[in-house]
Amino acid sequence: MQSLQKKFAIFLFAAVLLCLTGFQSRSSKGFSAAAQRRSTAVRGNPDIPKILSEINARNIEATIRKLVSFGTRNTLSEQNNANRGIGAARDWLYGEFQKAAAQSGGRMTVEKQTFEQAKAARVPEPTMLTNIVATLKGTQPESGNRVYVVSGHYDSMCSSPTDAKCDAPGANDDASGTAAVLEMARVMAKYQFDATIVFMTVPGEEQGLLGATYFAEQAKKNNMDIEAMFTNDIIGNTLGGNGVRDRRTVRLFSEGVPTNETQQEAATRRSVGGENDSQSRQLARFIKEVGERYLPSMKVWMIYRRDRYGRGGDHQPFLERGYAAVRFTETNEEYRHQHQNVRVENGIQYGDLPQFVDYDYIANVARVNAAALAVLASAPARPRNVTMPGGLANDTQLSWDANKEPDVAGYEIVWRDTTDATWTHSQAVGNVKTFTMKGMSKDNYFFGVRAVDKQGNRSPATYPHPAARQQPANRGAANSNTP
Repeated sequence: MQSLQKKFAIFLFAAVLLCLTGFQSRSSKGFSAAAQRRSTAVRGNPDIPKILSEINARNIEATIRKLVSFGTRNTLSEQNNANRGIGAARDWLYGEFQKAAAQSGGRMTVEKQTFEQAKAARVPEPTMLTNIVATLKGTQPESGNRVYVVSGHYDSMCSSPTDAKCDAPGANDDASGTAAVLEMARVMAKYQFDATIVFMTVPGEEQGLLGATYFAEQAKKNNMDIEAMFTNDIIGNTLGGNGVRDRRTVRLFSEGVPTNETQQEAATRRSVGGENDSQSRQLARFIKEVGERYLPSMKVWMIYRRDRYGRGGDHQPFLERGYAAVRFTETNEEYRHQHQNVRVENGIQYGDLPQFVDYDYIANVARVNAAALAVLASAPARPRNVTMPGGLANDTQLSWDANKEPDVAGYEIVWRDTTDATWTHSQAVGNVKTFTMKGMSKDNYFFGVRAVDKQGNRSPATYPHPAARQQPANRGAANSNTP
């Protein structure tokens, strides 16, 4: 009996050892020993916990209730009434952003960006629209012109987008996003960042993304260096029409194939891959990583779509002009409280009313936004001109242009399996402009490069494009002798 037990024990030990060996073999997947080094330790930014602690759900609630008190904020509603309509909301928001700017030591400026919207499908006659734009200027000369935009839309609507008279409280759509942006401005104005952050609230979203389109078009004409844009739209309801309540998850929408992709870029993408590696998709990965690090109680659920199925938001005009942009939205929507005339039918309350809004949840979504913005505006820019050569090789060489910021400490190579959603590995490579990943084929993994400053702030990763092929030396010599 003891002999059988001993044999069984030996057999069990061998089986476990075989499983462990197999697991190790499968998990290494051909990495060289050097390339198996796991993610580089990430130091936290000491200002970010302070910023997150100062974001206040009560302030957010007060903002939403104030916006609701204007009765309607339809873009076509009254502009010169102090108590009702889009004009009253515009002027109140302008005043509140000015109060935030007063705490910035002169670094934040606030403007009314007013323009005339021509007659359009949802605009029956030419109408003046006004974006409220609060700009917190970056302090580092090399980074100050780099801009990050966060927005919400302050207009609202009933069942009809052109009904300017009905009550349209818009507590969730989109006083929630507007309140989050205002609260971030109030808190972050007191802090200094290397790059510039724009806190913006816009009208005309329900008429066709009009305010956001105007800002994005002006930014493009003026060569504004917008590195990333976040829009917060419908971020206040935690109980969906499906009966599910979720206070710990926010959806983050990002497109894969860029909206403005050229035919040549599409051909390259089809050749080398990268359908899942646009600038906006890299931005979403960055937000998820940073947001969940600083606020682990919240899950950032990346949705691989530009927006909800067949729908759109204020990030879209930025995507159309080549900027990286994403959308935050609650997890489970309740359509009885969106785009509805306020009424009770069959005992069911319809309308976008304050009692259906979860203010603590909005505060947490604002904290995810703020953490990501703070790191983006403190970190170096994402590396430029990242390339990988073609050709046959079992090693992978990456090259990139050096960043210009004076506090850059170096760079990291990140990589993942082609089926993974997020970067799973990273390796610090020093303050260099090229590095070779030994024993790792570009056929089998996706790679990226990110910049790191001396405080440990990391940029989003940049996905490489194929390096230009160089002519052989003898062909170049022959061509040089051709008349």
